[in-house]
Amino acid sequence: MSETSRKLTTIFCADVQDYTRLMGKDEEGTLETLRRYRDAMSRLIEAHGGRVINTWGDGVFAEFPSVVEAVRAAIDVQNELAGYNAVMDPEKQMLFRIGLNLGDVIADGNDLYGDGVNIAARLQSRAAPGGIVISNTVYDQVRNKVAVGFDFLGQLDVKNIEGGVPSYAVRVGGVQVVNTAADYRPAPEPVRAPDVAASEPALQDWRRSYGVPFVLAIGLAAFNGLNWHGEFWAKWPILALVWVAAIRVVRSNKQIDMAIAGLAITGVGLVVINLFTWHGTPWAIWPLFGIAIAAAVRWIRRPRSRV
Repeated sequence: MSETSRKLTTIFCADVQDYTRLMGKDEEGTLETLRRYRDAMSRLIEAHGGRVINTWGDGVFAEFPSVVEAVRAAIDVQNELAGYNAVMDPEKQMLFRIGLNLGDVIADGNDLYGDGVNIAARLQSRAAPGGIVISNTVYDQVRNKVAVGFDFLGQLDVKNIEGGVPSYAVRVGGVQVVNTAADYRPAPEPVRAPDVAASEPALQDWRRSYGVPFVLAIGLAAFNGLNWHGEFWAKWPILALVWVAAIRVVRSNKQIDMAIAGLAITGVGLVVINLFTWHGTPWAIWPLFGIAIAAAVRWIRRPRSRV
């Protein structure tokens, strides 16, 4: 008999919108799509340090030791699945709703029980298709640590939780942030210090994502100029900072294939390095040739819509 214990963990709960309708139209095709989407979801969950606990029915249930990584995993999941759906027939697109909650749960072997789990499932049921809803316990931990915006939804009624659970929708692409049929009770925003990220999300997100690389690049160029000895050595660290910023831009755009864009950015970087170190030999064409082949293979293997 397994022993039970209590622990604090972040619960990730995902479920398919209109799964019954999809199965009614094409059982085999829907199951194939579900398996492919679950595989992608499991890969991203594990990449962020999470553990898949169960995949009952059309749902996915996981836990994370890190609240920040749980939110990042949910965002990556919705962005990657949005890319899959973009090349599918609109009638066959499979949209997941995700709920996240940080709470105390009972661990019984590999299974988890308790209000912490129930709250995550409740939040998931009230997310918009392709959206993410988090509890206030998650929001308090991540609001200044991830470069996304949040919308306060009010108090969500949850069984056995007096007063409900304050919840927030994570802004993911252009999806509707919350299911308008949800039974939320309007409530004032909890009293807290002014949140710049909430009042100026676009500017604050830009500062967090690109402000530091930009300031470092300017500082390096200025330092190089003040200590000029005939060599612009600052171009190398500046090039590295530009590469990092470019990768962040790609990660923030759900319409871009991360693998192909990463290869393209690396290719451009190699061309720039070749120019910086020019001695009459265009050596960059050889790695560019390999990058082009890798990008072509990735493009061919991208998910396609079923005919």
